[in-house]
Amino acid sequence: MNLRFINPGIDYMLESIMAFQSDDETAFWSDSLYYFYPQLDKHKAQKMGYLDRRRYIERVIRTLYVDLEKSINTKVASYSKHWEDNKEQITNALSEAFEINCSDLFEDIACNISMNPVSPRFLEEKYFEVFYLNSERGALGVALHEIIHIIWFYVWNQVFGDNYDEYERPSIKWILSEMVVESIMKDKRLRSINPYFPRENGGCIYPYFFDMKVNNCLVLDTIDEMYQTQDIKSFMKNSYNFCLKYEDEIRAHIEESENSNR
Repeated sequence: MNLRFINPGIDYMLESIMAFQSDDETAFWSDSLYYFYPQLDKHKAQKMGYLDRRRYIERVIRTLYVDLEKSINTKVASYSKHWEDNKEQITNALSEAFEINCSDLFEDIACNISMNPVSPRFLEEKYFEVFYLNSERGALGVALHEIIHIIWFYVWNQVFGDNYDEYERPSIKWILSEMVVESIMKDKRLRSINPYFPRENGGCIYPYFFDMKVNNCLVLDTIDEMYQTQDIKSFMKNSYNFCLKYEDEIRAHIEESENSNR
């Protein structure tokens, strides 16, 4: 298993940023941009139409990138070294979790170091993003989350024979994949190098999952019990059936949480 860190350039970063700045996007996804870049006036931007908002954000972010480019390039090297220092134990842990030999797979995973505070992933192409303000440990923590997704859906696709287009937000398959990360991350070899684990450190999954319940039981507890007692393929099937059974409740909780920041 191999991971390359890359500075993808400002044009790529702007496209990534604007993917979360549409008129119908929830504050949960869009507002972090204004938190990390106070040079942007959130209220001014939100009053604009999309094209004017894009021009406004692009002008500010391009100016900031001029001063940040050298720092981002430096982080390519520091993030890469930290990955290499921990690659073997990560590979071993994920090989056991997914019951495959990861050392012979996933030699072409890439991570773009980006000015986008949201970190999208592209499963079939095997690349994702990490926010440039992360430390080496923080970048590795984000990378672990995304690599788990890449391997999860590699195995999932073999089990279900479905389409990668079905794995993205807001599908129930995406929702499940976000929840299971915490259970997989509990492996000592992974949690020990992830500064976002446990939850008290911020958590390695979206916080709105922490208090999600169905039938007065925490969903994450149910998911974790399945993971701890089943082989990976059985776990995928049974956890998915559980999510389908309670899809309405799960989606209602997420929608309420994402809209609460509006």
